Formats: sequence, structure tokens, C-alpha cells
Amino acid sequence: MRIEDTDKSREVAGAAENIQATLKTFKLSWDEGPYFQSERLKIYQEHAEILLQKGAAYKCHCSAERIAELKKEAELLKQPFRYDKHCLKNPRPQDGKFVIRQNVPEEGRTSFADLVHGEIKIENRLLDDGVLVKSDGWPVYNFANVIDDHLMEITHVIRGEEFIPSTPKHVLLYQAFGWTPPEFAHLPLILDRNRKKLSKRTSDVAVKEYLDKGYLPEALANFIAFLGWNPKTQREIFSLEELIAEFDLKKVNKAGAIFDLEKLRWFNAHYIKQKSSSELLDLLYPYFPAKAAKYPQEFLQRVAEIEKERLEVASEIGERIGYFFREPEYQKELLRWKKMTDQEIRLSLEQAQKMISNIKEQSTKQALEQMFFKKIGTGDKGILLWPLRVALTGSKASPGPFEIMEAFLILENGRETILRRIEQAIAKLKKM
Repeated sequence: MRIEDTDKSREVAGAAENIQATLKTFKLSWDEGPYFQSERLKIYQEHAEILLQKGAAYKCHCSAERIAELKKEAELLKQPFRYDKHCLKNPRPQDGKFVIRQNVPEEGRTSFADLVHGEIKIENRLLDDGVLVKSDGWPVYNFANVIDDHLMEITHVIRGEEFIPSTPKHVLLYQAFGWTPPEFAHLPLILDRNRKKLSKRTSDVAVKEYLDKGYLPEALANFIAFLGWNPKTQREIFSLEELIAEFDLKKVNKAGAIFDLEKLRWFNAHYIKQKSSSELLDLLYPYFPAKAAKYPQEFLQRVAEIEKERLEVASEIGERIGYFFREPEYQKELLRWKKMTDQEIRLSLEQAQKMISNIKEQSTKQALEQMFFKKIGTGDKGILLWPLRVALTGSKASPGPFEIMEAFLILENGRETILRRIEQAIAKLKKM
């Protein structure tokens, strides 16, 4: 693990710790490190001196104002900025303040083999003499990484395709040092639904944000693995170990990968369903209403199980189960099934009330279903079940009444709670 922290202007407190914690969350371990580039400045300075001696780099004393003017001229000409080698052609004897620039050859072209895109060739005249070491002595990313990749014996450099234009300059640095470059693989960009590069300014792109919302590490890993990679089968569900075994850079696509949130939710729903009762409650409990702390474990587990098959994201559980921990609020009209009259609704609720008054505590969903369906027969089940479900939850969309009652009956006052809610529903009808 290498923490690339040489750009102090972009330093974020706690970022390195967050990176390590996130990797551990995903059960991704590292064999060495972490190494911090900010602690390796002497190494970079020594290698910069080697390049100066070889003529592969030079000191640039140009002021910020002159560089800004050159960039402005390039912009007016609608050309990419390339430094004009002024300080190479006009060296200054005094030391003064300077940056160290790479001396890119003006003739020829530089090529490299990319494991995703094949051979890539770029004319050297299109490359800029980029800064390698800033005036404060700190290296830039493109320079420090080349040195570290070599010294740390990195075999494969795998990164986003936006780095393709700068890779030839990296190759030239390897050549200047007399080193063999690693293999390069540039992965497709991750795009939003409008096929624009996913941006921090327009999307939730930080892994921690998704974890905080209740997306599971295994779902995120499975989903992200498929962004730009395809196992060439119909299979979509892979454990981390299976992904490691199956992954092959030859199966990486060149086209940009669409970040489909609905697909991520599908993956997450699958992995939620795989959780045991205890694992499920551990996952969902942080999103339960505060009042849940007063309730027994068995009841909370049952509540979690009720939503297990319907849940896509853990953080959604709170809004779905609120009726278990507070009295439902709703308009009388919600009790109506199809064209039932108020009188028919009241009779339905009273019938349910009578049956529930005779049930035993801790009745199961199956026992409740058997009792109710025996009473309903082959008639319209909604006439009895819809008003009952609304009375219990106050919601248009919720689990069935038998699942809800089974959970309530775990509590000591569960039957009384059910009967009270039915009575409150009947009272709404009497007021009209």
C-alpha cells in the first residue's frame, strides 16, 4: 500500500486512515506498507538529480506570470499548453527559485503496449515538458509514481484511461533511468447515465457514503467488479474469492462503464437476503427508530425478517417499520378496499377483531392464515385483509397482516396492540 500524498494543497485530514479502514471493510489486505510518499522526498530528489545530470530534465526559472501568459496564448489559439523549453534553451547561471521539468524529445514518438487498448503511440511533439519537482522541492504525482513503481517492483500499473495521455512521459522517464517499464492497463471510465464521467460534484462517489447508506461491502465489490469487466458468462453473483479467481485483464472492456444505481440496488438486495437472522439485525439495527432499544431481541429480529425479502438498501428499513414503534396515522379512505362502503369496512374490521380476540399469544403466521382463510373461504380476500393491514400499519404498501400480527404477538401486550389499532380504525369510520 502506497499513500500518494505529495500534493499538500489537496491534503484531507484522515484520508489515509479512511483508505485503510475502507479496504479492511472489504477484506482487502496488503502485504507491505503503508508507504507514504511524503516520507520519501530524499529518494525523489536523488533521482531528479540523476535526470538533471543526464539531460533528461532541466531547471526552469520561469515566473508564474510567464507560465500563465503562455497558457493564455495556447487557450486563444485553441491549442493544448506545452512549455516552450525557454529555460532549456536559455539556462540561467544563478540558482534562484526553480522547478525541475522533464526534457521530452521534440522528435520521434513514444509507444507502449496497453493490456486493454493494445499498442498506443504518441508523437513526442504533442507532449509537454511537465514539472517533475515543484519549487518547494516536492515531486509531482507523475514523477514520484514512476520512481516508486520501479523501486517497489510493481509489475502492473492499472488505472483509469484518463492517464493514457501522460503514460508516454512515464515511459520516457523509465527509459531515461534505464529501467524496464511495468505493464500498463488503462481501464474504462465510470460514467453516469448521461454517459458523462462520474463526478464528485454531481454524484455520491465515495465508497464510505454508500456504506453509510446501508450498501454491503460484498454487494459493492461485486457491482464495481462488473464496471468495465465481464466474465463472458451469464453469471453475475461472485464472492470476492471467486472474483479474484475469475478476473482477467483480457476481459476488460474498452467502452465506458455506466454506473447503474438500480443494478447496485439489485446486488445489494441479493446479499441482504443471504444474511442470517442475527447478521441481518446487526446490519439493520443502526437504522431502526430510537424506540427500538426498548423492545426484546426476538421481536426486533422478526421485524427485520419481515422486510428481508423486500429490502434493497439497509438505510430504508427505518421508514418501512416505523408503524411497529408508533401508532399509525392515516386517512379513513385508505381503509377502503375497492368499492366497499363504510359499513362493510366496519363489519370487516369487527370480524377480524373477533377472531383476534380468540387467538393464542405467539401464534404463527401460518396459524393466523389458516384461521382467517377458513373464515373467508373462496371470497374476495381483500375485503377482510386490506382494512386489517391498513389498520395495523397506516400504510398503503406494507407486508401482509399475518406477518405483522405474528411479530406483534411476540410482545407481552401484542394482542392488545393489534386490537387497539383495529378499534382506532373503527372509530375513524364512526366519526364520518
